[in-house]
Amino acid sequence: MAEPGDSDMSAPDSTMPTDIGIIDTMIGFPSSDRQQVYRFLAPSLRDSESLEEFKMPAEYMFKDIPEDIGEGVDPVAVTLHNMDTYGVARGMVNVGREEREAPRRAVRDLPDRFLPCIDVDPRDGMETVRRIKSFHDEWGIVAVTTFPAGCETPINAAPYYPVYATCVELGIPIFITAGVPGPRVPLYPQKVEHLDEVCWFFPELTIVTRHGCEPWEDLMVKLMLKWPNLYYSTSAFAPKHYPKAIIDYANTRGADKVMYAGYFPAGLTYERLASELPNVPFREQVWPKFLRDNAARVLGID
Repeated sequence: MAEPGDSDMSAPDSTMPTDIGIIDTMIGFPSSDRQQVYRFLAPSLRDSESLEEFKMPAEYMFKDIPEDIGEGVDPVAVTLHNMDTYGVARGMVNVGREEREAPRRAVRDLPDRFLPCIDVDPRDGMETVRRIKSFHDEWGIVAVTTFPAGCETPINAAPYYPVYATCVELGIPIFITAGVPGPRVPLYPQKVEHLDEVCWFFPELTIVTRHGCEPWEDLMVKLMLKWPNLYYSTSAFAPKHYPKAIIDYANTRGADKVMYAGYFPAGLTYERLASELPNVPFREQVWPKFLRDNAARVLGID
């Protein structure tokens, strides 16, 4: 995603295995109208490019965004074809939006390939708590996800605390977008330092960050060393842009803390992800944990 802090990918420490059965902790389904998918964010956007021109709110940050599909094309089949082609065994998908039929159909028809989660807005108060519990009962969600900048609510703000408590009660992790947001909305809600208070107050809560944590990736490493319940996923970053601090941490004390996530079809093609992944200089023992084992453990699907 961002250029600063790129790692030198010219000499991988080991060969990436091809028989792992990758778990992708952020995957979606293509649409014939990408702008419709992101319409929920429109009230928070102010600039004309975001509101009128971009197909997705962070389009300025990506090149070669996957194309929309034509009318009548099955989005589940397209995603499944990409998974099969590039060695992805399972993908975590958001079943929480009623207007998006594909994720629910995928989980219902292919439970061995798709893992259900829901995205939540803490501003809905107890309704959010009831919603999490309802989806846990009906769909067996393995995680909750949230986008603090999109919800205009800091990670450590009071509205999030009932959400965190509910995740602890149900024994499921929460995936939190952290770092400067791609969409043109204020960054304050996603300052990485906010995680410190939440990890302290909820030692039983498993937290996985999304979307890089930049420009505070060094701080994120410090916090992962400090808190055993804090993890990092690589969503929305092309592999050649994985932060060096995260790669170094995974290769040393953090092999159990960093997990794979793509960004298909929001901003990255699987072709690009697969072409760049083998050049990430992970050590041999890190690859299985990064591609599958850490996600399996955190999501409770060992």
